[in-house]
Amino acid sequence: MPDFNDLPDGVRLGVNPLSWTNDVLEDLGCDIPLETCLTEAAEVGYQGVELGRKFPRDAATLGPFLQDRGLALISGWHSGRLAEGSVAEEWQAASDHAALLSTLGAEVMVYGETAMMASLDAPMTARRIMPADDVPAYAARLTEFGKRLHAEYGLCLAYHHHLMMVTETYDETARLLDAGGPELGLLLDTGHAAAGGFDYTRLIDTFGDRILHIHLKDIRPEVMAGVRTRDLSFNDGVRAGMFTVPGDGFTNFAPLAKFVRDGGYRGWLVVEAEQDPKRAAPRPAVTRALSHVLATFAKETTA
Repeated sequence: MPDFNDLPDGVRLGVNPLSWTNDVLEDLGCDIPLETCLTEAAEVGYQGVELGRKFPRDAATLGPFLQDRGLALISGWHSGRLAEGSVAEEWQAASDHAALLSTLGAEVMVYGETAMMASLDAPMTARRIMPADDVPAYAARLTEFGKRLHAEYGLCLAYHHHLMMVTETYDETARLLDAGGPELGLLLDTGHAAAGGFDYTRLIDTFGDRILHIHLKDIRPEVMAGVRTRDLSFNDGVRAGMFTVPGDGFTNFAPLAKFVRDGGYRGWLVVEAEQDPKRAAPRPAVTRALSHVLATFAKETTA
């Protein structure tokens, strides 16, 4: 089993099931059973997993399924609609999901904004952009939702900046966080930052105290450049391999390791990469990723 001693106390390393089964492109990994994903994740050495589309959504079934393999439930994606809807509507849509996460010991909910989003099969330039004047009210709704989420379920809201969504760029993400209260936390995704045209360290430098959750994703810059040049869709990019696991792309994770070590971050680091499992075999990929992440922390510890 791998040695996790170079991770700071309170920091754990998990994996997202996207390496095995895609949540949107259902043909990617459709033949891989959930049992395979969880067993391999545990055998490689990961300490927890995020939810995926094949997971049972009742605690009585899912809890023992994870416990039998020594895995914790880290969090799970919620497709939010607060860019266009009300807090009351969002609460009704999210309550069962929040209850499942809370019951099984998760501490954050991953919030991805799916309102004002063009189809993931549309060209990347078809992305809808929120008018700047609408951002304060949107941030206020997110803040209120985050307050209620924490008060009733003990969960923190981790907002996911993401390609094709209303916060793809650094400026869009910063504008939203500046307008929101402390209950609007941030999920730092290294791959979506690079693919969105900025260095993830900018978010660390400006909003380090708002980072509640971290996705460790790498990109293949030559593939990403082709997606942009040809104005392909997000899903085209995924199929082409624009995302990959840490160590297989160009991202330098040393600044992130330094932030986690020195900045007081205490939470999950989650290896995540939307890939075609037939082109990138899941177990070898997540094994390389785990080794790369731990080696990066080991170097940072001895630097």
